[in-house]
Amino acid sequence: MKVIFLDIDGVLNSNFWNDTHQREISDGTLIDEEKVMLLGQLIRNTSAKVILHSGWKFWFDSEVKPLRREAERLISMLEKEGIKVNGVTPDHTTEEIRKSKKFSLVKASEILAWVSQYDNIEKWIVIDDLDLHNEEIRKHQILTDASIGLTVENICEAERLLL
Repeated sequence: MKVIFLDIDGVLNSNFWNDTHQREISDGTLIDEEKVMLLGQLIRNTSAKVILHSGWKFWFDSEVKPLRREAERLISMLEKEGIKVNGVTPDHTTEEIRKSKKFSLVKASEILAWVSQYDNIEKWIVIDDLDLHNEEIRKHQILTDASIGLTVENICEAERLLL
């Protein structure tokens, strides 16, 4: 099995929108269709499964069913490209991390915990705009530029790591 650990903000949208469109980002309307199409291309080319490791994962129940309108919109956009969210990483956050939204402090441990549960993972990548403070993760990470989000170059790099 091939796995893509997917972040949302700074990947499927960009900081280009952040200052003037904060409300639209928080309600999920500014997921960029072009970025979703790029992700769809990657998944079609690699047959990878998508595991959400974004703070957005808190907007889904244990069966990855949306709990909020933003999550419903995200799933709808992904489904248009044939993308299914197959799961989410475990939650290693503390109340302090949730309040400060410093999810990058625990994302690496959450991803590695998920990977350690399965022995049939051939290859995996992490797509995120943040440094996740872990050498093992760094070897697998496609680091997006938060100011532009996912690019064709990111997809080419991801394909090299997954194929």
